[in-house]
Amino acid sequence: MPPRSPLPARHGLDAARLCTPPPARGVPAAWPTMGAWLRHRLPTHVDVAGMLAAGEFVDEDGRALRDDDPFVPARHVWFHRVLREEPVVPGTIHVVHRDERLVVVDKPPFLSTIPRGRHIVQSVVVRLRAELDLPELSPLHRLDRNTSGLLMLATERRWRGAYQTAFERRAIDKTYRALAPLRADLELPTVVRNHLRKVRGTTHAEVVPDAPVNALTHVELEREVDGLGVYRLTPLTGRTHQLRLHLSGLGIPIVGDPLYPVEREIDLDDFREPLQLLAAEVRFTDPVDGQRREFRAVRELPLTAETGDAQPEA
Repeated sequence: MPPRSPLPARHGLDAARLCTPPPARGVPAAWPTMGAWLRHRLPTHVDVAGMLAAGEFVDEDGRALRDDDPFVPARHVWFHRVLREEPVVPGTIHVVHRDERLVVVDKPPFLSTIPRGRHIVQSVVVRLRAELDLPELSPLHRLDRNTSGLLMLATERRWRGAYQTAFERRAIDKTYRALAPLRADLELPTVVRNHLRKVRGTTHAEVVPDAPVNALTHVELEREVDGLGVYRLTPLTGRTHQLRLHLSGLGIPIVGDPLYPVEREIDLDDFREPLQLLAAEVRFTDPVDGQRREFRAVRELPLTAETGDAQPEA
């Protein structure tokens, strides 16, 4: 268990932590100073010298490191990341429910669940930690950046285990809705069954023919809107991009999907065309108190460009 950070959160984001390598018997350290190690450890675009001069690297006691401090093995170092100017993701994070243990929100499209890559401040976790004054807020399941709708989060670390176990055991029922083309020859309802695989570092998941089934989705047509279908999707498994791949495989790719069936070059900060996929309902028995819970998204399909809210009816 690493020691607690001596730096407070900034913008709702915890300080980053590094640790120097442990000592190797009979082998001298490869770096004479902490400054030399930090230059080796961090990417070249990080202004290590400037951050050291500003006292932005600290040790376990909160003491600012100096460039010429001797290298110390197995030493923890904290610092705050230098963040890019991120465009504000449009749309409201609707708080659907909040109690001592849980926060349930309806998130807009284009907003990451957790800070990652180019999206740090513009993530549900970072924004809500600050807005709700919940420094330990953390998600209990995954929701793609492009997907809108219900996301469950634990208010404190002590509550995470029970709910994450419920997700792992498939004890939480989820319903999604998607806007996609109509196919007169498609027999619905149906259950799509296949094997999906996503290799780390790649953007696409793929269907693996003749492999054991690991992905199942129940698909039914719920209604029609302006020549398109609103489909009710019940995932029976939780593979990456499962719903998007399964509808694409049926010949009815979700409207606004930038990856399936063909990848389109769209800038990450382009918010004009939301994916028409909504995490609409969540139902489960609370693993802590046994209470039956059910939550519904505020948003409905179809979603408008940029804001991710429902389009007004004519």
